[in-house]
Amino acid sequence: MTDALLGLPLPDAGLEASLSRGLLEVEDGLREAVASDDPFVADASRYLVDAGGKRFRPLLVLLAAQFGNPAAVGVVPAGVVVELTHLATLYHDDVMDEAKLRRGAESANARWDNTIAILTGDFLFARSSKILADLGPEAVRIQAATFERLCKGQIRETVGPREGQDPIEHHLEVVADKTGSLIAASGRYGALMAQASDDHIELLTAFGERIGVAFQLADDLVDITSESMQSGKTPGTDLREGIPTLAGLYALASSDPADVRLQELLSRPLPDDDEHAEALALMRRHPGVVRAREEARAWSDSARELLDGLPEQPARDVLALLCDYVVSRTG
Repeated sequence: MTDALLGLPLPDAGLEASLSRGLLEVEDGLREAVASDDPFVADASRYLVDAGGKRFRPLLVLLAAQFGNPAAVGVVPAGVVVELTHLATLYHDDVMDEAKLRRGAESANARWDNTIAILTGDFLFARSSKILADLGPEAVRIQAATFERLCKGQIRETVGPREGQDPIEHHLEVVADKTGSLIAASGRYGALMAQASDDHIELLTAFGERIGVAFQLADDLVDITSESMQSGKTPGTDLREGIPTLAGLYALASSDPADVRLQELLSRPLPDDDEHAEALALMRRHPGVVRAREEARAWSDSARELLDGLPEQPARDVLALLCDYVVSRTG
C-alpha cells in the first residue's frame, strides 16, 4: 500500500479527491506497465511496485498539473514514468550499495541476484521509455536530460570528490543529480502536460530540484536518527556500508579531538556490529546532525520562496506543506 497523500492535512476537499483519484490511476498504470507474459519477468519487475512507497514524485506531477489542466491526458502517464524511473534506479542502487533490504523487505538483488536486479531495472527504464514515446518529443528530451544527470550523479558518488574539491560541495552536487533531478522532472512533467504557462513550468521545475535535495538530505538523517525500520531499512545502513552523508561529512571535517574515533569509523564500511553500533551512537550525538538538518531546512525554505510566483490556490498551499513534510518526517 502506498502512503496516500503522505498523511498531509489537505486544505481543499476537491483537490484531495483529484489527487487521490490521480494516484489510484498512477498505481493502475504502474501495474499495467510492469506486466509481462513471462511470469519471472513479471514477478521481478512487480516486486518493488508491490512494496509500495510514498509515491512522492507522482504526487508532485499531479500537484504541478493543478496550475494548468489537471485532467490533461498526459498527466497520469507522466506520473507513471517518473515512478517507474525512480523504481528502476532503486534496483540499480541496491546492487551498487550491496543492500540486503529495501523498504523493510528483502532487496531484489538479495532475493535473486545482482544480474537479475540490474536487468529488471533496465526493463523498467524500457517500459517508461515506451510510455514517453506517446507523450511527445519534449517529454523524451526531459527524460534524456534527467537520465544523464542520474548517471552523472552516480558516477560522481562512486569516484568521489576531485582533487581539491570540498567534499561537502561534492556531496550536494551528487544529491542534486541523483535525487533532485528526477523530482525536478516531476514538477516539469506535470506542468508541461497540463499546459501551464512557461513561467510556471520553469518555477515548478526549480521547486522540484530544491525540495528534492531537501528530501534526500532529510532521508539520510532518518537513517541515522530513526530507532526502528521506519525508513524502510535498518537504521545506520549508510554507516554500515560506508556511504557518505552530509552529517558524516561534517563530522569528518571537524577539528575537535573528541571526533577522532568517529572519524576513524566513518573512513570505512562497518560490517562489525559493535563498531557499527558505536558509530551510530556517536553520530546521533554529533552536531553534524543538527547542521545537516539546518541545510535540509535551507533547501526546503528556498523551495518555499519560489511558491510566491504561483497563483494562490489549494495546490500551492499543499506544495508549501510539502516543504515542511520533507524536513520533519521520521520515516
